[in-house]
Amino acid sequence: MRAIPEALADHLAQGATTLCRCWSLTRRDGLVLGFTDHDGPLVFDGVTFAATTGLEAAETSAELGFAVGGGDVAGAFAASGLNEADLARGLYDDARVTLWLVNWADPAQRLRLETGFVGEVRRSDGAFTAEVRGLAKAFDEERGRLYLRSCSADLGDSRCGVALAVAEAAVTTTDGRLSLTAAALAAFADGYMTGGRLVFTGGDAIGFATEVKRHAATGMDASLELWQASPAAIRPGDPFTVSPGCDKSFATCRAKFGNGVNFRGFPHIPGNDFIIGGVRPGDGALDGGSLFR
Repeated sequence: MRAIPEALADHLAQGATTLCRCWSLTRRDGLVLGFTDHDGPLVFDGVTFAATTGLEAAETSAELGFAVGGGDVAGAFAASGLNEADLARGLYDDARVTLWLVNWADPAQRLRLETGFVGEVRRSDGAFTAEVRGLAKAFDEERGRLYLRSCSADLGDSRCGVALAVAEAAVTTTDGRLSLTAAALAAFADGYMTGGRLVFTGGDAIGFATEVKRHAATGMDASLELWQASPAAIRPGDPFTVSPGCDKSFATCRAKFGNGVNFRGFPHIPGNDFIIGGVRPGDGALDGGSLFR
């Protein structure tokens, strides 16, 4: 049962109320933005809730148990600090959202209705609709270690232990969105950067990061195809950094990085075919010992 502050409860009991909704949005980089559907700005908890955004809340749902509830928030890119380029760069991915019911005549009278996280965002014609997922979505996230054939570490992190060498290069030619060539990467073997992380360090797309979908050696050049289109035009001469890719297999870990001793997977786990294949008469290999002796 939700506990309503006494002052707000008295206001709700009156015949006429002065209520509005406010949203605070905390981005991944720590920036906090405030929005309200009131016709004037409100300030509380050190956050200014702007009234020029045209935000609207759609239907929300609450679920029993551990099911993920939530709703949608729609609006236009009209607020200071809220723009399509930052959205496309991923700054609002998994941002924390708090929704308040506020007496705009006295903002000290307020009730926090819910807290959630930004999920899927849909953009069109200068407007957006953001899905807000409830706190229960944390139970859908992978936690702890899983027993898998592939490695559970990220290339270059403390569990992996590889000293990751990042290559610096500049765009030679490009289609402006998803593919480019770079002469500085010509020395790397075909496919070496496939799956790696590319980050633009200059140009209109500065700060944009994405994964390399395909790396091909083309003689005096190297061509890269990106998984995600840049929110700004990529131009010849734009500098970037790119790291080698890892498919998280034991063979790649040992041959490409010489790091088999730190492999964080279980490459010898029997697969489904072995498990459902049954026992054949005379098969002496099923004695509980290693299958790779």
